[in-house]
Amino acid sequence: MSATTYYSRFSEALLREALEDTPVILIYGSRQCGKTTLATRVGQQLGYKYFTFDDDNQCQAAKIDPIGFVQSLPEYCILDEIQRVPKLFAAIKTSVDTNRKPGRFILTGSANVLLLPKLADSLAGRMEIIRLRPLAHAEIAGQAPRFLQQLFAADFGPASNQRQYPRLGEGLASLIVAGGYPAALARVSERRRSSWYRDYIITLVQRDVQELARIHKLDVLPRLLALSAGQTARLFNATDLASPFSLSRPTIREYLTLLEQVFLIEQLLPWHNNRLSRLIKTPKLHMTDTGLASALLGITGKTLWQDRSLLGQLLETFVYQELRKYGDWHEQPLNFYHFRNRDKVEVDIVIEQGNQFAGIEVKAAATVTAKDFKGLNKLKAATGTAFSAGVVFYDGENIIPFGDKQFAVPISLLTPQILE
Repeated sequence: MSATTYYSRFSEALLREALEDTPVILIYGSRQCGKTTLATRVGQQLGYKYFTFDDDNQCQAAKIDPIGFVQSLPEYCILDEIQRVPKLFAAIKTSVDTNRKPGRFILTGSANVLLLPKLADSLAGRMEIIRLRPLAHAEIAGQAPRFLQQLFAADFGPASNQRQYPRLGEGLASLIVAGGYPAALARVSERRRSSWYRDYIITLVQRDVQELARIHKLDVLPRLLALSAGQTARLFNATDLASPFSLSRPTIREYLTLLEQVFLIEQLLPWHNNRLSRLIKTPKLHMTDTGLASALLGITGKTLWQDRSLLGQLLETFVYQELRKYGDWHEQPLNFYHFRNRDKVEVDIVIEQGNQFAGIEVKAAATVTAKDFKGLNKLKAATGTAFSAGVVFYDGENIIPFGDKQFAVPISLLTPQILE
């Protein structure tokens, strides 16, 4: 791939819609996921002026006099890396209250500024929020995904007319290790991509994290992040994560919050229902990108393929993150959870759409049996008529019905760039 490869982002349609009726649009997500490229691609077509707070001169000017800085801006502008000057939010609010024309400001942020005190409220009713994640495989292929529509309609086509999907085999491990960051994908070899991810972590920790919170033991964060990578798709346990370090659990939790705030890790909340008892109420930990996780763990596609346990963990995270990306473009808001009880009956991903529920299980194997639907059957019984469908993703070739509203689905359905 060329370093200049541009991937059309499905969030572009959301941005263009928001510019028609909302004064401020915030595009936020991890560094290098494509926020600036998206904002400037649309903004240049519409005559927006671009300012970045990665430029220290611009940053200092905005910090010293945020009101004067905003007043000096053209009517339509892009403000890149807004988290570096949080005082600008109040100044933007004042400006918007004076002139509420839609589309005046496009903001980008590489930290979750909505978690910072008062910022979430300062632009309430004035700001549209677009979460941008690393590339989905549907974006790489340029094919709009239909999986969520099929899932909630329980419609995967008639069994008599099934298309055949390719088995991925060891290629599945290679897809996981590649990740979704455009700059990493532009590199031609796995070794070079891994090097990009390692440099990315060093830069992020030394700059962005330090700006959010002055921490004393900076060397702990990369080690903590690597430990988190090894725990991806497992129940969140701060004690386990704290044990290798001479730091208290509250300090470790503070560090983990920082890693969440710069979009490196996230927690998947537990689903609960009054019809079910003895549920585990602990969230799951997920890395936000499997290429990043693989680089932190020092694994290649070949070594990952040989480690079936780790392959299962990273595959679950891979599928979860692909579905989260799909959810960002879905026509209805979605909520994501996991389900597990004390008997270790679980569903990897539970998706809520309105009053409907669907469940997802993930397997790296090429075969599926009725036992693989145990957790999904439990979810179906608990949700009754609200249950839309249950899917077991597997590395097979066909979509196979397993009873009412239950399906085994090839993982390659989520990776359309390799399909004919």
